[in-house]
Amino acid sequence: MRAAARSGLVAAATALVGVVAAAPPGDGTWTAAPAAGRPYAYLEGPAGSVLQDSLSVTNPGGRPLTVRLAGEGAPVAFAARTVTVPARTRADVPFAVTVTADTPPGDHRGTVRATAAGRELSVDLLLRVSGPRLAALTVEDVRVDEATGALRYTLVNRGTTVLAPTLAVRAEGLLGTVLDRPERALPLTLRPGERAARTEPWPDPPALDSVTVRLTARAPGAPDATARAEAAFVELPALGGAAAPLLAAAGAGAWAVRRRGRAAGSRTGAGPRTRTPQASTGATT
Repeated sequence: MRAAARSGLVAAATALVGVVAAAPPGDGTWTAAPAAGRPYAYLEGPAGSVLQDSLSVTNPGGRPLTVRLAGEGAPVAFAARTVTVPARTRADVPFAVTVTADTPPGDHRGTVRATAAGRELSVDLLLRVSGPRLAALTVEDVRVDEATGALRYTLVNRGTTVLAPTLAVRAEGLLGTVLDRPERALPLTLRPGERAARTEPWPDPPALDSVTVRLTARAPGAPDATARAEAAFVELPALGGAAAPLLAAAGAGAWAVRRRGRAAGSRTGAGPRTRTPQASTGATT
């Protein structure tokens, strides 16, 4: 199929001068636009196909015009990279876009550029790849910068559609909730397979606490994506003597006790055991 499409493209290039038409009257400035007067070039088909369209280059001037053609953002192949358009004519230049087998379904954008006489024109290209549409979002690499409180994470589009994610953040400390940010839209969109490393500021983290931070990301049509990270904040005040080491030990001890309690609960599914005190024997005089 690809070979046949390329052969047709070459044949179209050979017959290019024979299909030129009279240019409409204008101000003498050359133009480049999608064929048939469309606002942009539009192609649609499944992955693994070769799709064809044409670009109309109009030369209303009195001398031949040599135009250089190029594609950007999409695998565009022209019948000829350089085309000479006779005076007062319009030439329809064929081009093809190869949709590779691993191209995800959905909308993809590109640009067709034409350059001549020190001037460049751009034509938008919209490629729609047919196939099953899947919305899938994950939150990965979550960590807490214990020095600044900043939350660092990565959003990954694991599906085949463009996603506009939202984010909610919640952090629980030893004594309760220490951070609760409701869901809000993020200023980005993710194309299929795209990753975005982001930082969520937390300017006032607790000075002495062990916290679990939970991030929840959502996107239309995708299941909720959640991830969490733990951190121990120990900010020592300016105290003299043995007070500072004691505070540090208390914070570290609380964090360690909490981690051991979680580990024991996950192993046994039961709470802590209690030991029954035994009666002591002895004599008094």
